[in-house]
Amino acid sequence: MPAGTLTKQPKTPLLDPTSVAEDTVGQTWTGFAGKTWQVHKFGGTSVANADCYRSAASIVEEQLGIQHGNEASSPVNGNHQDHHKAQNHDCLAVVVSAMGGKPKTTDLLLKSVEAAARRDDEEVERVLKFVLDKHMTCLKDLFDNDQDQKELLQVVEKDLEDIHDILKTVSLMKWQASRISELVSGYGELWSARILSRLLQNRSVDRYTKKQQEKEHESSSLHEEADPVFHEFAFIDARRIIIIDEEAIQDGAVEWSMCQSKLEEMYQEETAKLQGRKEENIQLHFVVTGYVASNTEGVATTLQRDGSDYSAAIMGRLLKSTNITIWTDVDGVLSADPRRVPSAYAVAEVSYNEAMELAYFGAKVIHPKTMQPAISSNPQIPIFIRNTFNPKFRGTRIFTSSVTNMQNDSCVCGFSSIDHMALINVEGSGLIGVQGVAKRLFGTLESLGINVVLISQASSEHSITFATDEDSAEPARQAIQAEFQKELDQNRISNIDVNFPCSIIAAVGDGMKDVTGVSGRFFTALGDAQINVFAIAQGCSERNISSVVATSQSTRALRALHAAFRLSHTTVRVGVVGMTEYGESLLRLLEVQRRHLWDAFEIDLQVCTVAIDSHDTDIFRLKNENGDDSITLAAIREATKTSPERSDSKISFAFEASATGEIVKSSHGDLKPLLENLFRVDCAHHVIFDCTNDKEASVFHPEWLNAGVNVVTANVTGISGSKKIRDAIHAAETARGKLSAQYLREVTVCGGLPVISTIRTLLNSGDKIRRVDGIMSVAMSYIMFRVSPPPEIARSGKFDEECTKGAFHGDIGNGIGKACSFSQAVKEAVAMDLTEKDVSHDLSNEYAACVLMVLAKELGLDRNVTTEEIQKKSEKVVDLPDGKIMDHRVFEGTIDDMIQARVAAAAERGCVLRHVGSVDVATQSVEIKVVEVPNTHVFAVTPPSCECVRFFTHRHNPYPLVIQGPAAGADCTSSALLAELLNMMRSKVGPRMGILSRSNSSAFLT
Repeated sequence: MPAGTLTKQPKTPLLDPTSVAEDTVGQTWTGFAGKTWQVHKFGGTSVANADCYRSAASIVEEQLGIQHGNEASSPVNGNHQDHHKAQNHDCLAVVVSAMGGKPKTTDLLLKSVEAAARRDDEEVERVLKFVLDKHMTCLKDLFDNDQDQKELLQVVEKDLEDIHDILKTVSLMKWQASRISELVSGYGELWSARILSRLLQNRSVDRYTKKQQEKEHESSSLHEEADPVFHEFAFIDARRIIIIDEEAIQDGAVEWSMCQSKLEEMYQEETAKLQGRKEENIQLHFVVTGYVASNTEGVATTLQRDGSDYSAAIMGRLLKSTNITIWTDVDGVLSADPRRVPSAYAVAEVSYNEAMELAYFGAKVIHPKTMQPAISSNPQIPIFIRNTFNPKFRGTRIFTSSVTNMQNDSCVCGFSSIDHMALINVEGSGLIGVQGVAKRLFGTLESLGINVVLISQASSEHSITFATDEDSAEPARQAIQAEFQKELDQNRISNIDVNFPCSIIAAVGDGMKDVTGVSGRFFTALGDAQINVFAIAQGCSERNISSVVATSQSTRALRALHAAFRLSHTTVRVGVVGMTEYGESLLRLLEVQRRHLWDAFEIDLQVCTVAIDSHDTDIFRLKNENGDDSITLAAIREATKTSPERSDSKISFAFEASATGEIVKSSHGDLKPLLENLFRVDCAHHVIFDCTNDKEASVFHPEWLNAGVNVVTANVTGISGSKKIRDAIHAAETARGKLSAQYLREVTVCGGLPVISTIRTLLNSGDKIRRVDGIMSVAMSYIMFRVSPPPEIARSGKFDEECTKGAFHGDIGNGIGKACSFSQAVKEAVAMDLTEKDVSHDLSNEYAACVLMVLAKELGLDRNVTTEEIQKKSEKVVDLPDGKIMDHRVFEGTIDDMIQARVAAAAERGCVLRHVGSVDVATQSVEIKVVEVPNTHVFAVTPPSCECVRFFTHRHNPYPLVIQGPAAGADCTSSALLAELLNMMRSKVGPRMGILSRSNSSAFLT
């Protein structure tokens, strides 16, 4: 599959449908009237137009197993049976909301009441005409029979006349009474339920007639089939059944005994209507209006917000249904808001308690009151949340169990948030140990009708913090100030602070109580994302952890937490500077390893911007910043090959056959735009790879670090540069303590060899480093080996080849072990790309001096030394001519002869020449020398293009700790750069459970 777009597997959105409902599958119980019932509710978006009504009707028929004339049950989940589908003998109660769409019917009706109260007769007429036209259009599209259209339209027109008369009264009184608003707003459900019931009834008649005809034509068959079932769909006005006591509580309390009596009366009336019908095998189903109800006085009222869902739950309890299904426009209860967390998914199962917590904290898929009838029913009733527009998806089951109790690595089922909040803090010594303070405080708020969402108080009682909605913040502050004015005057209360805008982020999961370290993971994730927490609250049930953060950081917090608890991957936005050989190799490696890192660590390394070089550079970025695309090496090569020499040109490249990403090129004089292209406030992790060795790039390192972007660098010029740049980097990487962006510089010394990490490990473990020395320049390692190889070195290459059974074919036996001239060695090193662009940087010890400066800094010796001083005092192999060295032939003749003579002299003493750098802690000296080492010394036998570093420490005595290996080659360097980032991210994410050992293996980057 072409790289660029990562084809991501869903984060276990469903449990196996065959195992999810084990506690209900196979169980049967008798419901109302001795029958088995199911309740299905369709929201406004599910009946927004004629097509939606048809889809809803098809879903109802599929639940009955009668779609397309098939009386047998058919699966809706691929090869799995839909366990909550009704069987042939089941009865359905279908609850319907008013027509949705934009605008919604209910909103239009309420708007007409508001307009009437303002005596805006023109607006009233316009709104009511819009309502009529909306239903007329739907009816014409839905019914071919003019009679059906006419009858239903007459109902709507007559009701609109009644509404018009009511609104005249409102206009005369200029009074928008809540009772009138409830009466008018409930008409939409009446119309919608009539439309759906007529549609289902017509389709049932057509289907029954067809079955009867087929039966007559097949009367000569050998066996007689059972009479087809006629499904009767009766329109039911919920005001005939659902009775509430409006005085009991704010939303009204259901009078269950009265409702049950009303239901029985209604059922007897509807069954009586079926007597004498020609159909012999009639199965009765209800199509019920949602939202509307009656009070104990018989006056029409509504069930307020999410009333249709509540109607479905009430009907479920009254009918003793086996389940309640809410059909809406989302796939289920989501693990987070998908608009803010794109990787959010539908959770397979949540408990009632989890669903209520999520609903309270902003998850609008279901209201807490909807679950009350299902919970109080005996037996309790599972609630399914399903998508009308994706009916084959199983959705979410809300019942007694939860996935957080089934999966060891999923103690949290989801995250939600409440925005537009304010945090009020009352603080002062006068609160300590004083009884009645909390009563006075919250009593004052209660008298104003201010709702308190969250409360936090430390055990010292020095302060009380609570959260309320933003609009109530100032009235609350003024009321508290008035109540505690005496304490404020006496300085017993020091201040009343209001902080807004804030957001409350909540983690919800029943499984948290059984898992240690949940709070630690929660706040570590926020800390790693550099998010400040204002207040914390958690109940003893351990089902909810809530924290208050700045609204500007709420999206970032949600994404960080969602990833930290394994509910999604962790996205790392990546920028790459320098399309050198190292940069190209790194891009290729990121492309190849992207899927593996996703699977092993749930990390998505998304390359979002690339700078070709560090000066006068072309910078590329993804045009679609919210997608999953990642810039690839092929894309960059295509762009640089075909793009015209002008800024802001666009280049398209195919990530896969069905997807095309687009990158945008812009030309700049430096790297300033790179940070702007990379950084996004809603992403917690950013990194820039510096694959250059240019000072023009390293001057931006402090700026990137201060912006919270981690820097992984192969560029040694920054950390070994002037004292000013070194201090700026140090200040930036320590500015926020442990929350600071990290400056990862392992690759600046000996490429992929773990030199810096070894130094830090030794020092952190309490060892004392006395001296570090070694061959630290790849170019000089190769050149000195070629001009002065140890005797019989070819035998080592043959031995390696034999013992590895040919897996490694060393180059020592292929002529490399034979001495050559200095000019020839330089020529070969340049051809193999082992040197800097200007070989004089290597021969003058400029590069080696930079490396030693980095080591000196790690050992605390950089205060009194500079790179220039190290280079100036160093011993050069040869005296170099002025200017750049572009041709190896400048060394032919005199210099070759001089080097040859020195090599011969060393050989007479049983030695070879090697280029060695050292940092001596005891003498505070940093040196570079060309030294004679014995033929058997580790420096002598270090292969060409390899580096070797020795550590003389207090514990490693009498022999030094030696690190040796190849440090040249783009693949080695790019692997080391990626490994640096992974080591950092593993401390923040870590491998998934069950693959810890595999992801820790040395073959990880293979």
